[in-house]
Amino acid sequence: MRRASLIAIALAGLLSGCEMLGIESPEKVAAAREADGKAIGAACRHAGRAIEDCYALNRKSDRAAIFEGWRDMNDYMRENKIEAVAPQLGAPPTSAVAKATDEAAAEKPANKPEAKAKAGAHAS
Repeated sequence: MRRASLIAIALAGLLSGCEMLGIESPEKVAAAREADGKAIGAACRHAGRAIEDCYALNRKSDRAAIFEGWRDMNDYMRENKIEAVAPQLGAPPTSAVAKATDEAAAEKPANKPEAKAKAGAHAS
């Protein structure tokens, strides 16, 4: 009996140290991902970003958590009459802008072989 209790105590001690080894439970990982999503959503709303832009900029985050954080921050900002803070680094390209930029880059004459040949002929 005493041996069984010692083994149980030893196992409890070993299992409690799993977090120190970097092994996290799935519940903790899910809670951390949800908290990150809420923080991202709140930051997007505070920066005045539309929810769709926030989704596009954070594709790997949980959309439901992003929306919940965005909505909570929206309610908080309305209640306290807080204005959105403009991002200081500028707006990253949205999907439509990035697509147009990619199309424009593909149409540049320097990317076409005949344009390179003409450019080389004019340089001589």
